[in-house]
Amino acid sequence: MNPYLVLSPAVEKALAQGRPVIALESTIISHGMPYPQNVETALACERDARENGAEPATIAVLGGKLCAGLTAAQIDALGRSGASVAKASRRDLPVLCARGQDGATTVAATMIIAAMAGIRVFATGGIGGVHRGAETTMDISADLEELARTPVAVVCAGAKSILDLGLTLEYLETHGVPVIGYGTDELPAFYTRTSGFGVDVRLDTPADIAQALSCQRALGYPGGALVVNPIPEAYSMDKADIDRAIAQALEEARAQGVHGKAVTPFLLARIQALTGGDSLRSNIALVRNNVRLAARIAASLD
Repeated sequence: MNPYLVLSPAVEKALAQGRPVIALESTIISHGMPYPQNVETALACERDARENGAEPATIAVLGGKLCAGLTAAQIDALGRSGASVAKASRRDLPVLCARGQDGATTVAATMIIAAMAGIRVFATGGIGGVHRGAETTMDISADLEELARTPVAVVCAGAKSILDLGLTLEYLETHGVPVIGYGTDELPAFYTRTSGFGVDVRLDTPADIAQALSCQRALGYPGGALVVNPIPEAYSMDKADIDRAIAQALEEARAQGVHGKAVTPFLLARIQALTGGDSLRSNIALVRNNVRLAARIAASLD
């Protein structure tokens, strides 16, 4: 066991007994939603996981320890602290551990800690990707590189629609990351069910996805897989409305000089304000939908 890794008693027991466990990230708690909806959603996701056959392991860095499985009090503390908690990706973990600090884990960091713990499936809202204008800024999320190197399957509602979805798919293809559509031939675009871009393969049941993941593991592939799950129809937003909000938020980010890891939280907050809270309701619905699917996939794994 890595000396910096700490498993909650429930997660440790489930792993020891060979029961399904899924990872959940913590950046969505501290940087992705306002309080108290962030905490309410995190706790609801844990309930959803258990109701669908898997033990949830919400992951964060607390006091310099890589924690897989949090208490309700720890989740509440992350939610109340909000953006004052460091946003932790791969590059940040060593320094946070060395300094004994806290960090809310991104997709990349959550994958790393999940793999250390032996957790094979991870549910989130949407992954990071290639940002618009990356041909000049080189702004590409570490999430994509992590998918290419770390053997954890990520269940999401596609890449966040604030990104360049076409270039994100090209990057994943170059790095050999399979993009599996759950019941869809098309990449969902986070707030909407369609994007105009196709997936690598469509699989229609959690058991079929689990079989593909087991074969990937048996073949000795080093990386993970991306499972994209469209937002429920009732919460899908009008494409024209969300595109207008994204365009305005991007322009505001450029005007204010927002860059690096601050971009995504800024854009999500502005989009929420510009849509009158509709985007937050959609975000909550899609995250919970992904958790339910991830739990069913984990329960079907060999």
